[in-house]
Amino acid sequence: MEPKNTFFSKKLTIKCRGELLDLSEPKVMGILNLTPNSFYDGGRHNTTERIIELVSKMLNDGCDMLDIGAYSTKPGAEIVSEKEELERLVPVFDLIKKKFPDLLISLDTFRSDIARIAITDYAIDMINDISAGDMDNKMLETIARHNVPYIMMHMQGTPPTMQKNPNYKNVVKEIMMYFSEKVSKTKKLGINDVIIDPGFGFGKTLDHNYQLLNYLSDFRIFELPIMVGLSRKSMIYKSLNTTPDESLNGTTVLNTLALAGGANILRVHDVREAKETITLYQKFSNAHVLNWHD
Repeated sequence: MEPKNTFFSKKLTIKCRGELLDLSEPKVMGILNLTPNSFYDGGRHNTTERIIELVSKMLNDGCDMLDIGAYSTKPGAEIVSEKEELERLVPVFDLIKKKFPDLLISLDTFRSDIARIAITDYAIDMINDISAGDMDNKMLETIARHNVPYIMMHMQGTPPTMQKNPNYKNVVKEIMMYFSEKVSKTKKLGINDVIIDPGFGFGKTLDHNYQLLNYLSDFRIFELPIMVGLSRKSMIYKSLNTTPDESLNGTTVLNTLALAGGANILRVHDVREAKETITLYQKFSNAHVLNWHD
């Protein structure tokens, strides 16, 4: 049996720092939220000591890359100015680059000016954009100009409005069409390293999220790496009538299903558990039985 997560995909490498990063073996992206109101870990990482402690732990647990965000995008989150977003980011960029110079860093932002400054002044390795350029029409041009990997996510609406009334005739088909248009734009602009993210929890009901997860393998038709962010989200804790703090087990279950659907990057709060999930899933995928009747 061939590994399920590489059946369709051909473009399973991205170029970072002049070298190719192979995503045919799934990678783990750790989350570092610098916002005081993130849905799970808001305000927990507000000192130098806590940030160093968290990043050190994630690296020891096997983190392959770190995603830093300073703008909460949970439903109904308050608007943060560009100035404040940058003020939250810059000290942490300096700190991470000094303490962990070999760590690949992704910046979670939808603003092209923030992305430009992060790339040119702080050598940030990739941009993770929840709006795939829809919230800033200069973003795609900025990515093309600076030639860094670009994670583009689907979101219906904007963070303040996305969960008010998510509506699709066919959620899988509509998001496939969305990415078809976006991938075409990135190709025309010469953006070489693109990763797609279906955007679990961003403008989707619980049913929409599970429909997407069930048909995640269909997105391999784009022959691009797929990232999923399921970690401790409401599709887990609302389904189980628990809380984000009690959602680690559910996260592991859904990450396993995502790997079966072709996910190449798991974006998570809990790195060790995600790495173990990948290890066990790969053992399962590569277990060949010649003839069990013999």
